[in-house]
Amino acid sequence: MYDSSSGIEMRHDPVQRRWVIIASERGKRPMDFSLNGFEEKPSGSCPFCRGKEEMTPPRIAAYDGGGNPSGNEQWRVRVVPNKFPALKVEGEANRAAVGQYDKMAGIGAHEVIVETPDHGEQLADQSPENLALVLKVYRDRLLDLQKDSRLRYILIFKNKGAAAGASLSHSHSQLMATPVTPRTVAMELSSAREHYQLKERCIFCDILEQETADGARIVLLDQFFATLCPYASRFPFEMHLYPRAHAHDYARSDDDLLLKLAHHLKEVLRRMNKALGNPPYNFLLHTAPSTANQPQRRDYWSTLDVDWHWHLEILPRLTNLAGFEWGTGLFVNPTPPESAAQFLRQVDF
Repeated sequence: MYDSSSGIEMRHDPVQRRWVIIASERGKRPMDFSLNGFEEKPSGSCPFCRGKEEMTPPRIAAYDGGGNPSGNEQWRVRVVPNKFPALKVEGEANRAAVGQYDKMAGIGAHEVIVETPDHGEQLADQSPENLALVLKVYRDRLLDLQKDSRLRYILIFKNKGAAAGASLSHSHSQLMATPVTPRTVAMELSSAREHYQLKERCIFCDILEQETADGARIVLLDQFFATLCPYASRFPFEMHLYPRAHAHDYARSDDDLLLKLAHHLKEVLRRMNKALGNPPYNFLLHTAPSTANQPQRRDYWSTLDVDWHWHLEILPRLTNLAGFEWGTGLFVNPTPPESAAQFLRQVDF
């Protein structure tokens, strides 16, 4: 049970192997973060609206409301290349040394997933069926890009609101596939692998078992999914969403599970929006790395299917990083996760 009288404490995250400072004495109560009135005004020339398809690069894929391939006029979800990509599909990595340094070509993939043709509709507003379609498109894009042996990791993420990095208010998410395993993901993978080698259990399953038994940091729990505020939360109201049954690869999720995920995710987002006044946020999908056509990587991640557990991280953008965080890598969180979870559980619609 959390003891708020302690005021300030440091907590360790066994997955990322980092410390955070829970500084409740800084006075940020849950209601102090309300950001009502944040939303950007709709744009009359939005390239993601239906009928403006010529304003984006040619589509990679499009789906109608039933999840079937669709032409431009009937699409419900549309996938296009990012107009200003950070990485490009063409070419080879061509790793090379530059003295003590290393470089490679910026190959990969950078896609935009337009989640709705309706300019004003956000994920939390969608029906579970339409939200499930977005989640299925995530799966389809992962399955497609996992075939490319040049790619090491595929991250799907969402920036909602200018403070979270979104340049357009029309609801969309992005996919980036990289020729290296990003450091944050590599640390999680390494922790999971070492935990399994020591205990022959999934570290995320162990966390889930402890958190569901304790209950203090649980936001939403059903038969299939659990959302919680992590013990060592970096940010106020940070949430992690896990499938309760062990599963390492999101791309293997079937339609039925993704519909259940849609119901759960919609409820979590609605609670967050109601509690915090529709805040800007990021979410990140951490799934298993691609090992397609890469036998040397399959050898290294030989326990991947039993040690790794896919999950979504939902990060409301309520505070700013400053010099201390950048200089030390330590995050200062003014809202204990126990308080945040309790506040979100008690949201009354």
